[in-house]
Amino acid sequence: MRARHQPGAIDTARARSPRPDAVRLAHCKTFAEFYPLYLAEHSNATCRRLHFAGSTLALLCLFFLVFTGNVWLLAMAAFCGYAFAWAGHYFFEHNRPATFTRPFYSLMGDWMMWWQLLSGRLAC
Repeated sequence: MRARHQPGAIDTARARSPRPDAVRLAHCKTFAEFYPLYLAEHSNATCRRLHFAGSTLALLCLFFLVFTGNVWLLAMAAFCGYAFAWAGHYFFEHNRPATFTRPFYSLMGDWMMWWQLLSGRLAC
């Protein structure tokens, strides 16, 4: 018989894995210090794929914005980027996005991770 999860019980697998928290992310002085912690917050492959999809759609919206001048595409770019990323954090990583603690570094991290996924330097 399979054991049921008890309210208040500690998930020992999650408790054993060291995960950076908002405090550690907030105290990073440089992007080089921030990025490894950022990647640790994006260890789930599905979350990374959702970030990649959202960033790619946002990039496409910005591309079409340049050629059409339709300002709604700017709002759509922001929506695509954030909606996919936040869904990945909520449903798969079960953590809070770094956007809330370090917005600029988080944006840089999104695009660094996007490029590394695209170029095959980072597993998806």
